[in-house]
Amino acid sequence: MLATLTRVKSPRWPSPDICLGYMLGQQVRRNELSSFSPGCSSVPAAWRRRATGGVRGVGTSCVLCAKVRGNTKKTELSEKKLTHHFVDHRNVKLVAGSGGKGACSFHSEPRKEWGGPDGGNGGDGGSIIIKADRVVKSLAQITPVYKGEDGQSGGSKNCYGRNGSPKYISVPLGTVVKEQGKAVVDLSEHGQEYVAVFGGAGGKGNRFYLSNENRAPMVATPGMQGQERVLQLELRTMAHAGLVGFPNAGKSSLLRAISNARPAVAAYPFTTLNPHVGIVKYRDHEQVAVADIPGIIRGAHLNRGLGISFLRHIERCRFLLFVLDLSTPEPWTQLQHLRYELDQYESGLSQRPQAIIANKMDLPEAQEKLGTLKGLVTQRVIPVSALTGQNTEELILHLRELYDGYLQAEDSGESKPTRW
Repeated sequence: MLATLTRVKSPRWPSPDICLGYMLGQQVRRNELSSFSPGCSSVPAAWRRRATGGVRGVGTSCVLCAKVRGNTKKTELSEKKLTHHFVDHRNVKLVAGSGGKGACSFHSEPRKEWGGPDGGNGGDGGSIIIKADRVVKSLAQITPVYKGEDGQSGGSKNCYGRNGSPKYISVPLGTVVKEQGKAVVDLSEHGQEYVAVFGGAGGKGNRFYLSNENRAPMVATPGMQGQERVLQLELRTMAHAGLVGFPNAGKSSLLRAISNARPAVAAYPFTTLNPHVGIVKYRDHEQVAVADIPGIIRGAHLNRGLGISFLRHIERCRFLLFVLDLSTPEPWTQLQHLRYELDQYESGLSQRPQAIIANKMDLPEAQEKLGTLKGLVTQRVIPVSALTGQNTEELILHLRELYDGYLQAEDSGESKPTRW
């Protein structure tokens, strides 16, 4: 008797708001099809007052449904944020991939009761390889941490896990890999590789432990952890020529005048905090790299004003271009202080092939100071104006002479010259 009873639900009638919304929509559609005159009202006034009062889910204006659009114009970045600086030193942490764990399973099949173990081994973890590439010129793309791919776990039916793919890190030619200050390898040839960290071995499945003494092993081992190292990547040669000078001497403006590089330029010191490298191209398709080194100050060898890091950049340049500011009262004293800071950092650093550039020749008092400077030094002095481009051709030609001398010196020795 109870099983035959059915549940009777009371009928649910739609609310007045829903009925009014349906009728309002039908009326709007009929009016849109029948009349398009602007004076004709598409909705009765009473319904419109009722709709604005309490109907939910009904819109009578497309403006209310439209998406509010703000100002889509992107803010322009400043020139200083758009410039890409040169990086010649990086600390990286490398963690290779771990091996996959082995599987513990037994063969299961109809009419085959004692199938035996069939757990496969895990895959090996992926290694991390540092590779020299002549297309790469800077270490700016190197990230602080690299993690290798882990190997996959083994499966039943004697299925082995897939090995982790190796990860390659492309570095410029002449990159020296160091660990705790000691050189490990020098990558000087294109395509030369160095396996920095090895991936962990995969674990063994229970099929691996099958023997005559143990026909049903229940043991499966996990994969080994990958190697982990912290290495330092340094460029042996950052650029062929380095612009050395005090802050606000016009080094960035000079690099703009002789190359296509666009470092930020401003009327205050320490505009450049990271080195920028520009390429000077010649008609015989030879290219000379010129680095804009951040300005050093007195006491830079004592690490004042980040002096040690700036002097390290100068150490990786093959020949030097001392940029002197002729707007100062005694510009020849700048040359003495610069050479002193270089020799205090590394003995003989200031004796590399060099040239003296007298910048800001467009100023009226610069001509008199130029004569005094030439009388006090024995090296060649090249007067230029980075602002107007005056006499930059002589600087470019002399830069090629220094570069040719560098190639001859390197060809006679054991080391291979660096070409851009």
